Amino acid sequence: MNSQSIIGAFIITLALLSYGVGSISVQRFKLVTPLVLIFLTLGVILDFTAVFLMIISSAKTPFTLHGILGYSAMLTMILDTFFIWRLYLKNGFDVEISKNIVTYAKFAYGWWLTAYLTGSLLVIWK
Repeated sequence: MNSQSIIGAFIITLALLSYGVGSISVQRFKLVTPLVLIFLTLGVILDFTAVFLMIISSAKTPFTLHGILGYSAMLTMILDTFFIWRLYLKNGFDVEISKNIVTYAKFAYGWWLTAYLTGSLLVIWK
């Protein structure tokens, strides 16, 4: 594993922590708060950075089964974060998050965890 891949793996773990805190906060408290926005946004930025590093450091095509799973998981994260930001921009902080958005947040986090764990297993099995 080259240094860019190792850095990418470290950053993706930070994304897991950040996005996890934001997503679980959405699911638990169902409120838009500054910390929710910070953690979700930071999670997306870190995930994007890690994926970019892993793509440029890989000799394989970026369109593998894991790659497609990861890109779709990133898209669900981006949409989840977009929905929360849109709610904040429209209504401000401490607004209650609708049941539909909370349900989507659960799906997005679960899908992203699936992609994360799949990638981790692929690295372990190599």
